[in-house]
Amino acid sequence: MTVGERIKELRKNLLGVSMETFGKKIGVAKNTVSQWETGTNGISESMIRSICREYNVDYFWLTEGKGNPFMEFPTVLIDQLAFEYDLDDYDKSIITEFVKLTKEERAIIVKYMKNVIAEQEKKEPD
Repeated sequence: MTVGERIKELRKNLLGVSMETFGKKIGVAKNTVSQWETGTNGISESMIRSICREYNVDYFWLTEGKGNPFMEFPTVLIDQLAFEYDLDDYDKSIITEFVKLTKEERAIIVKYMKNVIAEQEKKEPD
């Protein structure tokens, strides 16, 4: 399987997004994604790294087809946060799932939490 074929597998079957949505997140047009997938154009190293960063894709899977498509969230960081802030397993799972969301999905949750906090502040006596 080529890099382009793995991009298509990632985009279509693993992420379930359109070429337009996939490309928008990494700053390219859908025709560029199409050209990568069909092998019409090659993909630069910087774009490969962008895909890996934005979609949490394992670099070696994308470039060589080795290993798992997605990287595991660094549990060391979560464990450090848990120690520093006395988080239980449930707290850790909330953080882990939150960081797996897209930027847009995280923004929705942040907006909701801001509204909850604002409502709570209205109820508190001065």
